[in-house]
Amino acid sequence: MRAVVQRVSEAQVVVGNKIHGKINKGLLILLGVAEEDTETDINYMVDKTLNLRIFEDENEKMNLSVLDVKGEILVISQFTLHGDARKGRRPSFSKAGNPQIAEKLYEQYISALAESGITVESGQFAAYMQVRLVNDGPVTILLDSTKLF
Repeated sequence: MRAVVQRVSEAQVVVGNKIHGKINKGLLILLGVAEEDTETDINYMVDKTLNLRIFEDENEKMNLSVLDVKGEILVISQFTLHGDARKGRRPSFSKAGNPQIAEKLYEQYISALAESGITVESGQFAAYMQVRLVNDGPVTILLDSTKLF
């Protein structure tokens, strides 16, 4: 499971010309589910997402998590995070998860985040979406449940 985590002052996702999810200060998560991902990967990613200290404290040091600042989270599915462009010019997406299984894991990730008590919004799985955000900092962190990076 891979994620691009962006600290935002606001973000929204539009599906079919209608706002599907919208947040203020918090995290925009682009989440890619791989073919071998399980609940263990979800648990790792949820813990990392909720406790990643990328918000500034009173000394302007990144010491606070989204939980500490009572931020919000917007989660967008993005299978292209598992694209492999090392060979040729067209990326291979063979490592991306089966859509039926990936959707279940995506929904489990969102539910687990929401159990923390913070506001969690989401995009629509497998839909064409337009994502708008104001990256705060900018701060962008890459996460991988296999600890590849």
